[in-house]
Amino acid sequence: QVQLVESGGGLVQAGGSLTLSCAASGRIFRINAIGWYRQAPGSQRELVASITSGGNTNSADSVKDRITISRDNAKNTVYLQMNSLNPEDTAVYYCNADVQLNRFTSSRGYWGQGTQVTVSS
Repeated sequence: QVQLVESGGGLVQAGGSLTLSCAASGRIFRINAIGWYRQAPGSQRELVASITSGGNTNSADSVKDRITISRDNAKNTVYLQMNSLNPEDTAVYYCNADVQLNRFTSSRGYWGQGTQVTVSS
């Protein structure tokens, strides 16, 4: 099976920065796309940013100017650098990956357990 292990969450002051990491492990043939969603209390889960196997990126308009998503293909790891954080960024951040297990199997989505990001005012 595929496991996504997230790290880097925590408490940060408004205006500060932090970096989230998500490492995928298991029998992986190809990660078509990997990225981050977040869910604040009382809100729906929403895309923050994602990156495809070809390096194409996508991000929410609300964070586009403040984040950088990158990947280390050798480590099957994605990073989310977030700057100029504000209390509205407070949420549980979930790693998500679209993974093909082998060349004969269709891809499917996997979720991490989530990591809490809290931004104090």
